[in-house]
Amino acid sequence: MSRSVRLVPTAALLAVALTLTFALTACDDDADTEGPSGAPGLSDPYFPKAGNSGYDVSHYGLTLAYTPDGNRLTGTAAITARATEDLAAFDLDLVGMEVEKVTVEGGTAEYERDGEELTVRPPDALAQGETFQVQVRYSGSPRTITDPDGSKEGWLRTADGALALGEPTGSMAWFPGNHHPADKASYDVTVTVPKDLTAVSNGELRSERTTADGRRTFAWHTAEPMASYVATLAIGRYTVTRSTVPGSSPEEDGLPVYVAVDPTQTAASRKVLARLPEVMKWARDSFGPYPFSSTGAIVDRPEDADYALETQNRPVFPGAPAIELLVHETAHQWFGDSVTPKSWQDMWLNEGFATYAEWLWTEDDGGATAEETFTKLYDHGEDEYETLWAFPPAKPTSAADISDEAGVYQRGAMVIHRIRQAVDDDDLFYDIVQGWAAAHRHGNADTAAFTAYVEKAAPDTDFDEIWSDWLYGEGKPARP
Repeated sequence: MSRSVRLVPTAALLAVALTLTFALTACDDDADTEGPSGAPGLSDPYFPKAGNSGYDVSHYGLTLAYTPDGNRLTGTAAITARATEDLAAFDLDLVGMEVEKVTVEGGTAEYERDGEELTVRPPDALAQGETFQVQVRYSGSPRTITDPDGSKEGWLRTADGALALGEPTGSMAWFPGNHHPADKASYDVTVTVPKDLTAVSNGELRSERTTADGRRTFAWHTAEPMASYVATLAIGRYTVTRSTVPGSSPEEDGLPVYVAVDPTQTAASRKVLARLPEVMKWARDSFGPYPFSSTGAIVDRPEDADYALETQNRPVFPGAPAIELLVHETAHQWFGDSVTPKSWQDMWLNEGFATYAEWLWTEDDGGATAEETFTKLYDHGEDEYETLWAFPPAKPTSAADISDEAGVYQRGAMVIHRIRQAVDDDDLFYDIVQGWAAAHRHGNADTAAFTAYVEKAAPDTDFDEIWSDWLYGEGKPARP
């Protein structure tokens, strides 16, 4: 951020100005640090600094303005939270950006920065159980973050705007918050952009207007709890299509659909996106009622991102997706977005189910059965996935492996199929799948909760070998 500087005529005046500056700054290194503070980080096994303890966020209100020329973002984040312990200070996650002011319950708060940690000291200590609002005013050029696996996330500049992707920690590049999947919240995202651009986020578009200076403002609302890693913001020259898909029953109103496609991808995407109603119906039949109040997609250029992401309500695709990828990201709305992992160690619950959804779709569409896909993968999987048996789905070797195509996606799907084999009853299997999605709808769950749920749902089946060899075991399990 650049600021204009007015020269003072004398050294004395300069000294006075500097004294006032240091007296008024919110970043006071000598601030009173006495009293309990939330921990900076939730000790996640793969991202220990992600998230913060001491409070639980219920709502993010983000008011943003973006200018692609110069990559300049200005924002105010109004974060509503409840203290889960007495707090004299607490942390927010924010990387880059310049913080201009922080208030807590309307009073100016002291703060300091240390890497991705923004430590806030409220003017009055917060009592356990107290609901409070912290506002952070900030600006700057949002950063692109390189993940441990080498992929790019955070704020990705595109040919005509920007694309914000957050898995696993990239959302801290564009707004401050408690950036760990264990803390979900509702969102209001209001974005002002140049008049020839569109701003797309999660949830439903509440309003669209032209400002006095000719820019355009878009207000998006997400009522259902959302983990910050599946929050998105796409800014560009999109072709927008609005429609509805049928509800779960004749009595239900149609589900709103909002699709934004980069004009260079319109022709290539038309056929597959036309199948979204079909995919939605199939997914509801397979996994139970859809957990959100709208659906859709964002299709950007292939060079804008090198992966698709299950951003809530509205998955992001780098170019026109294949039908299997559309199915995969749609399944994530149940597994990952609605039922969200408690920690990044539980990623196989997201990717195993979404990958198995591809197998089920292919089976129901007249292609290879899931059993055939499983057998082929067991017998010859190493030909395509060298690391297929390198680590078990529930124990990735490192942070770089939590999204590993072989160990997490494919082996995760194999675990789901082993459960299906073990119960040997498709009615019971689908009861388990749908029951799991319903039991933890809009919540968080871990692997231990999943195995306990499966065992309770099928008490006459022995799952010990599946858990020990397929879910947690090292190496290639014995042939089932």
